[in-house]
Amino acid sequence: MTSSHSFAKSLKRSALSVALGMCFVGAALAAETGGLRITITGSDGQPIPGATVSVSSPDSLVSKTAVTEADGSVRLTGLDPATNYTVVVDASGYSDFSANNVAVVSGKNLSLGYALGATTLDTIVVTGTSLAAVDTTSAVVGTTLNLDIVESLPTGRSYQSYLQLVPGVKPSDGNNPSSKSGINYSDVGGAIGSSSDNVYYLDGVNVTDPLTGTFGANLNSEIIQEQQVLTGGIPAEYAGGSGLVSKVITKSGGDEFHGSINYYLQNDSLVSDDKHGRSAGFSTFDTAITLGGPIVKEKLWFFGSYQIKNREDDVVDPNTGDALRTVNTDQDLAFFKATWQITDDDRLTGTFFNDPYERDGSLDPTILANRDTAREQGGDNYKLEYTHDWENLRLNMYGYRHEAQLSTLAADPATRNDVAFFGGDPTNADLQQGGFGTNTETWRNRDEYGLSLEYWLDTSWGSHTIKAGYTQSDNDYTEDARYTGADSALYRSIAIDNIGATFDEFTGAGWTGTRSIVAGDTARIITAIGNSADSAYFIGLLDANGDGAVDDAELGAYQFNSTAGNPTGQVNNYRIRQSGPAPYTVTTKGKAFYIQDTWTLNQWTVNAGFRTEQWGHFDSFGNEVFTFDWEFAPRLSVVYDLMGDGRSKVWGFYGRYYDPIRNDMTDFAGAGAGPVYDEQIFLGDRWLTFRSRGPGDAVFSPTTKTPYTDEFVLGYSTTFGQNMNLSVIYTKRETKDIFEDYDLGLYSNPNGDTENGQADENSDFYLPYSYFGYDGAPPFNYVIGTLKGGERKYQGLEVTLQKQKSNNWQGMLSYTYNDAEGNSNSDGNADFQGDWIALDPRAPNQWGPQPGNIEHQFKAFGTYFWDFGLEISGVFNWNSGALYSRTYSLYGRHLPEMVDVPYEVGGVTDTWIVPGTVGGETGPAYYTFDVRAKYTRELPVGKLEFFLDLFNIFDKQSAISEQDLIAGDGVYAFGEATDWVEPRRAYLGVRYSF
Repeated sequence: MTSSHSFAKSLKRSALSVALGMCFVGAALAAETGGLRITITGSDGQPIPGATVSVSSPDSLVSKTAVTEADGSVRLTGLDPATNYTVVVDASGYSDFSANNVAVVSGKNLSLGYALGATTLDTIVVTGTSLAAVDTTSAVVGTTLNLDIVESLPTGRSYQSYLQLVPGVKPSDGNNPSSKSGINYSDVGGAIGSSSDNVYYLDGVNVTDPLTGTFGANLNSEIIQEQQVLTGGIPAEYAGGSGLVSKVITKSGGDEFHGSINYYLQNDSLVSDDKHGRSAGFSTFDTAITLGGPIVKEKLWFFGSYQIKNREDDVVDPNTGDALRTVNTDQDLAFFKATWQITDDDRLTGTFFNDPYERDGSLDPTILANRDTAREQGGDNYKLEYTHDWENLRLNMYGYRHEAQLSTLAADPATRNDVAFFGGDPTNADLQQGGFGTNTETWRNRDEYGLSLEYWLDTSWGSHTIKAGYTQSDNDYTEDARYTGADSALYRSIAIDNIGATFDEFTGAGWTGTRSIVAGDTARIITAIGNSADSAYFIGLLDANGDGAVDDAELGAYQFNSTAGNPTGQVNNYRIRQSGPAPYTVTTKGKAFYIQDTWTLNQWTVNAGFRTEQWGHFDSFGNEVFTFDWEFAPRLSVVYDLMGDGRSKVWGFYGRYYDPIRNDMTDFAGAGAGPVYDEQIFLGDRWLTFRSRGPGDAVFSPTTKTPYTDEFVLGYSTTFGQNMNLSVIYTKRETKDIFEDYDLGLYSNPNGDTENGQADENSDFYLPYSYFGYDGAPPFNYVIGTLKGGERKYQGLEVTLQKQKSNNWQGMLSYTYNDAEGNSNSDGNADFQGDWIALDPRAPNQWGPQPGNIEHQFKAFGTYFWDFGLEISGVFNWNSGALYSRTYSLYGRHLPEMVDVPYEVGGVTDTWIVPGTVGGETGPAYYTFDVRAKYTRELPVGKLEFFLDLFNIFDKQSAISEQDLIAGDGVYAFGEATDWVEPRRAYLGVRYSF
């Protein structure tokens, strides 16, 4: 056996001069590839030069052969990711040697070494394997989910559900989970568990939805070759924000035919009784086929898949237990990839997939039949990719086309009427009257073109891997939204029981339900009265002191008491009326360039680079609305191989991630055509329009900046034995330049009415027009600008212990601590912080723990493999509960609880946030434990696999969320559980593969 000292010295030298030209033998290289750094030593610990090292895998189109240098080292690059590579070593004076089940991971160059015996196979000693190897050249924090992991564990059958295996990723029903500092809460509906900060890559292309920032494509999990989830230390080649980066690499076929057919079954007979009465029953149908292989061996390959997924759910009313509806969901997922090796150095790959999805009703049991909606989404995707290789240079070019719709259609076309009650105990049906109110059809199409170069250079001063790339993206958003009510309006009314409520009473506290008029609208309504064609009528109605004008007190004393024309017989108060509906399209156009160099010298590796992006926004006429300047995002990491043996490292990272403003804000500021929305209040016997929204309603201010997150990471990682890794990682992040839409009438009028929640030039909240880049008041209702004082801060610690697959088992344990604070939850679609000074980031009691954050998480999974084909595995997840605020509903949003009596702060009198409200509550802690049994039967041709997954095996139907509305929502009272872990359920499957 080699001495550890000699072996360490030899591996240290392997990071230096490698004859790269010898590595490029065989097929050209795919874009998403990995590499191996291999050192060969003899029984005396001395390096073996001139040894021939070959690597190949049945799951890869690439095989490589190279010869070791004088230091016994060789670097093999451009390998397709797979877990079943075979390394063959042919060295003079030694018996032939091979190692199986060697893993290659995309984007990594794993170090491993083999010590050969003298002459016989039984004296060969393997001193390292790639399964537990540490990439001592990388500071990336992440998890690689290869086929050995995901196919052995009880998980949902999607790349989104696989994210839950990753340390620090928070629970998510919507399959867009938050990680670390990523936003995990939306005040629209008070939703916890969905992030708009993640970036999703598929075969190197960013497929993130350009409107919502969530995943933009579905696919059959059977096509996945590897999924990497990056949660920190992300180099310049990737876009990034304050969330995770998911990279999926798909299968490509090979020179042997491989395929599979599977069937998965689950229905209510395989599920324990629901203790909370949310489901009356369901059934599923899920089957898929795959086939890959050669069209022309060593020249042209293909891989294809088709999956059919159907599900039927019976939804029941949580109050009565009565059946509400049966919901049918259909998905058909097709995939096809063809790869043509034109020459030894040229490769062309074409990919097509689609993901149509139809659901004919809502699965939310709090949604009544009259508010039910159907959903249609998905579309076609095309990619063409070309790769050319020179001796130590690779060129990759691609074009990508994404076509998709996301449409919501109302089941009941009746006029929508949301009703507010003062006191009492209204039910869900009381609060939500009339139909859903809107049919919305949207399309999100994307065209992207990319070019990248990768260059390898070895010098006496170390080895370099230089990468550079450029992408150009056009994102179109098309919308056709139409109100379905008879008068093309959505109503928000006062309950008939509260007829006679005054304006001041209605804008105060104590109401349950959605309201859309606030005290801050007073000045706007009075101005509208003066400008109205019916001005004389309204003044006559409200002018109590006879001075020929309406003041705050007179409007505040007005009583709402008319039910005339109300769609459900309630008291008229507010409605928003649509006129001129028409489909329209807005566009964002982005350019991005990156360059980075990974430089390894002895035990040090430095990755230095930057990414720069420019995004332009174009209105529905094709005119430029706003273009953000080129933003430079530096990324720098330093890694030190502690012992020089490729088994332990420490590292530090600093990087900036920009979060470009998406198409939802282009829609807000760029809809030059399309419908107009008139906001109206009912006074006397008629409606008064006090604000109109629509084309030309908003604009990007000239000083708007791109939001960014700065990240600092310190880490340590080491390998125990041959197959155990431990890592400890500290992360600190700060997010700034958050954007928001501002009502300048509140913030920038030097003579603002400070007694009614407006700033004047002497108040602390005043923002002069020059802050937004204007000399005077612009002719718009709103401007999109940088949120003054808005900031989020995060720090966290993560400890992970992973046992790679060997000796019949594999597993992982992780603990994550998250500390997240801030004064803004705005992200994506701008929110209320520019519309109400009491919610301004600088307002009292606004800074606090971030709602949606989960402070403590523990995860574990493991699988044991028996030689006769049986596998048993389990996945355990525990969290300490999500933080949430005490809130009430306004304009469909959950806003922090306000004091009853206004008081003055910084020169402005308003009803400010109650102390301790923001992030002051903690939801229930809970855990889940899922197990799988899998049996594999080898057949003369292929194999047959049987699956049994048991989710929530202990049937702990624990609460997972609580009501945050202080007045409840007509279904659940404040602090009452609103959702629970699903009952124990079995999932059966069978798959034949060859």
